[in-house]
Amino acid sequence: MSKFVRAAAVAAAFVASTAIATVSAQAQETIKVGVLHSLSGTMAISETTLKDTMLMMVDDLNSKGGLLGKKVEAVVVDIASDWPLAAEKARDLLAKDKVDAVFGCWTSVCRKSVLPVFEELNGLLFYPVQYEGEESSRSIFYTGASPNQQAIPAVDYLMSKDGGEAKRWVLLGTDYVYPRTTNKILQAYLKSKGVAQADIIESYTPFGHSDWQTIVSEVKKFASAGKKTAVVSTINGDANVPFYKELGNQGIKADQIPVVAFSVGEEELAGLDTGPLVGHLAAWNYFMSVKAPENAAFIKKWHAFIKDTKRVTNDPMEAHYIGFNMWVQAVKQSGTTNVDAVRQAIIGQKFKNLTGGTSTMLVNHHITKPVLIGEIQANGQFDIVSQTKDLVPGDAWSDFIPESAKLTADWTYPWVCGNCEKPKY
Repeated sequence: MSKFVRAAAVAAAFVASTAIATVSAQAQETIKVGVLHSLSGTMAISETTLKDTMLMMVDDLNSKGGLLGKKVEAVVVDIASDWPLAAEKARDLLAKDKVDAVFGCWTSVCRKSVLPVFEELNGLLFYPVQYEGEESSRSIFYTGASPNQQAIPAVDYLMSKDGGEAKRWVLLGTDYVYPRTTNKILQAYLKSKGVAQADIIESYTPFGHSDWQTIVSEVKKFASAGKKTAVVSTINGDANVPFYKELGNQGIKADQIPVVAFSVGEEELAGLDTGPLVGHLAAWNYFMSVKAPENAAFIKKWHAFIKDTKRVTNDPMEAHYIGFNMWVQAVKQSGTTNVDAVRQAIIGQKFKNLTGGTSTMLVNHHITKPVLIGEIQANGQFDIVSQTKDLVPGDAWSDFIPESAKLTADWTYPWVCGNCEKPKY
């Protein structure tokens, strides 16, 4: 055998052994998902539970054999309520950890900080919290509520006879994009219903704001004009704790000045004396108190995983639950975790929500959801006082902002249209 033949044989053997090793390594790989939440800082009060929810679902999936024959690994990072840091961590998850999808963020400023990273690196983010709309990205699936699935129905309820027929409105929010844009939509909506500008006031405070005495006093003064007044709260994070305490301190009761919150659920109430808050409201798409077999099973699984039967469940947990399971279904349907294939396959996916209905992923990357209004109870739970009969499709663009009403979101593969003018979905 010539030295050339011997060399060729050795090279062929090396290539074959390398190929076998590569296949073997691939067979042993895990499928990675990123968990991008604040585990410290002002938003940790809300987001830590979402990290635990993701770990529970990954653990449950692995106990059933994993995904595509592989174990799923959750890569958890702490964005520490720091939005530039969130963008850095998102880049690490996609570029270094090579995750196949990311589940995370709470605030809209977090989502907007990481959005360019996901679009640049062709990643997928499942965003589980209510938001202000006015956005469309091929890289984001919005499993929380858009304004037509939360804010507008909440105002409708407060205007109704059952909700007290409110005539004056106080819009209180944390000073960032979600409260300001949501209130821009609500201002336009209220005026379309005949509410005068003089009967609407807005006030914004920083993240972590703690001194609410002056603002709550101003609310009482505004409400003293003789017209029924309601407060719409887009206050986020741990600022809710001193806000609700101050309501109690100043004796504001729900039958006098009802407060409807969009970012306060069971988790936030767990740290409060809820006695003085009984009757105040929250608008969500899920409450722990929902009577449905799916919800009972979810709560049981949650308590078993977290090893604490006192731990509550909440709306963003359900949004992660739906989003994760839709992603799993899309991966199974595609037979791959390839982002482009999964993005295409997830449109039209259906999954049972925890209120007993079935949510659907729409072409605009939003899902169908019921809308529920709940009254705070002394035990920290919510009594559901209003619920839509049908599931409401999420709308990325508000009908009440003229420049948005003509827009649609259409991310059918290959990505046809984003912020473009077409007949509205």
